[in-house]
Amino acid sequence: MSMSALISALRGAGRQQLAAGTTVTTTQVTGSYLLRIDGCTLKTAINDTLVKSGTFGVGGHDWRILCYPNGAWLYRGWLSLYLERANHSKTGDAMADVRMSILDHDGKTITTKSGGRKFSGPDDRCGWDEFVETEALDKEKRLKDDDNLSILCDVIVYDTRAADYRAGLTPTGTVVPPSELHQQLAVVLWESKEGVDVEIEVGGETFAAHRWMLAARSPAFKAELALTTATNRLHIDDMDAAVFKAMLLFIYTDALPKELELATMAKPLLVAADRYKLERLKLICEEELCGHIGVQSVAAMLALAEQNSCRVLKEACTGFLSEPGNLKAAMATGDFEQLKTGCHPALMELLMKQYIATIEA
Repeated sequence: MSMSALISALRGAGRQQLAAGTTVTTTQVTGSYLLRIDGCTLKTAINDTLVKSGTFGVGGHDWRILCYPNGAWLYRGWLSLYLERANHSKTGDAMADVRMSILDHDGKTITTKSGGRKFSGPDDRCGWDEFVETEALDKEKRLKDDDNLSILCDVIVYDTRAADYRAGLTPTGTVVPPSELHQQLAVVLWESKEGVDVEIEVGGETFAAHRWMLAARSPAFKAELALTTATNRLHIDDMDAAVFKAMLLFIYTDALPKELELATMAKPLLVAADRYKLERLKLICEEELCGHIGVQSVAAMLALAEQNSCRVLKEACTGFLSEPGNLKAAMATGDFEQLKTGCHPALMELLMKQYIATIEA
């Protein structure tokens, strides 16, 4: 079903105008946004992969949809959906209701959930860790195998008087904010080190950790620890202690140290993330490196991407090299030998074809 046909169907069902359209009454402002996720992303997303919508305005506030196609962290196998406010520092508190709906290819609702809350902080969000099981979604006959996933989000923002009135009520379907217990526990475990049962030697330093945490977060660690059941020590070669410490903190808290200069640490951290199968950390590093691709760095970046199976970084590099003049300029830097030794033959063939085309042009 085309986008125009889908919008027409929704309007026919009494929906508000999508995206930019809003309607105003004396007490509330209502708007809607349609997020579409391609079928490939839906089927291949790893746990804790985040897809964000663009920002959209309703009631003087900017909003965005956060979707985890294969669940947020502890909710693997579920579709997790949240509404997040994007501009608290500029617009202050807001009272809002939200309704999320999964639509089939005819624009009809498959499942829907509603809730509401007061948004009073920059990290406030409203939504559902377990919106719908992905397996149940796959079995839904109204979704074709190659269908995009369509998520309709209706938002009602109440003015000050209405918000004051509603603050004393418990509306039907009110959703409790997502639990932060797992994050709080992770921080406590990281800081207290209570119950640690393995020591890891890296770059002349020793780090204490919990076997179960390492095994749960990293398939590679799980395999290594299975071979060391008779001892509580593990030795890691070819890694800097600072890189390992940052990776270990990420394993525990799903966040990097606040003081970390990611621009300088992204390359070794990406290699470590690939080694220990930490896909989210790997994507964070790829995204950072994509912002530093240039004539002088593209050869090293492309070699790094090829060696560590970095699809996002590789596509960014090849996209840069396909721009007029960039490939020729990169080859003139003298780093092309690194490109030849680090890249797959098929990729080298593609680059050479582009280079020959630039010479003949």
